[in-house]
Amino acid sequence: MRLSNNQIARIVELCLLAGEIMIKSGAETSRVEDTMMRIAASFGVPEAQSFVIPTGIIFSSNREDRAKLVRVAERSTDLEKVSIVNSISRQISNGELTVEEALTKLKKVAKADLSYPLWLQILCAALASGCFLIMFQGVWRDFIPAMIAGGIGHMLFIYLHKYIKVKFFAEGVSSLAIGLLAALAIYSGFGTNIDTIIISSVMPLVPGLLITNAVRDLMDGHLMSALAKGADAFLTALAIGSGIAVVVAFI
Repeated sequence: MRLSNNQIARIVELCLLAGEIMIKSGAETSRVEDTMMRIAASFGVPEAQSFVIPTGIIFSSNREDRAKLVRVAERSTDLEKVSIVNSISRQISNGELTVEEALTKLKKVAKADLSYPLWLQILCAALASGCFLIMFQGVWRDFIPAMIAGGIGHMLFIYLHKYIKVKFFAEGVSSLAIGLLAALAIYSGFGTNIDTIIISSVMPLVPGLLITNAVRDLMDGHLMSALAKGADAFLTALAIGSGIAVVVAFI
């Protein structure tokens, strides 16, 4: 059955929306491209072409039609959205959804805010910092200082990044605050080892998923995506290190 131009346009729109949600939510490049291609093939477009990088998606229904581009300006980590899109993709592959039904579902996912409440994110960052301290063979006396520094540092990052759209600046200031809080804990007698407090408190800021995806993309042959994500991770590490270095230089 030959598809009309309007049907092909709707399928392309569906694939682009699925890819956009996934790349914005922290999915690796190979997963995004594979999902888009599977959706297209399921609706009778087996010769579709896709090219995904962290800042954009290029997709065409075949080698002859004009390609469509979606610009991706903001990215975060929301693996629940990635899981939902994968589930919708499997339903499409099983023939359970039409193009319009899938589009409706994906538009709801795109608009939904599935992130945890800010207070819970901050609490989890604080608890993670304390647990990292024990993992790094710190003493229990430093558990509370690490929790406080990690929680406040993560809170600063969230609010600074919300109002100042420069991630490097938000990470640098947050790590600076963590260093100052760790130094204050030591000088007040509340803490004992500044090194373990600082290291454990900055761990919630470390881009673990970004580094993992960069390595996976490199192994899958997606060199541009791997280099872009690696550079992003390097800048984050540089921002964290710079903030801590400022504190260490004056204590």
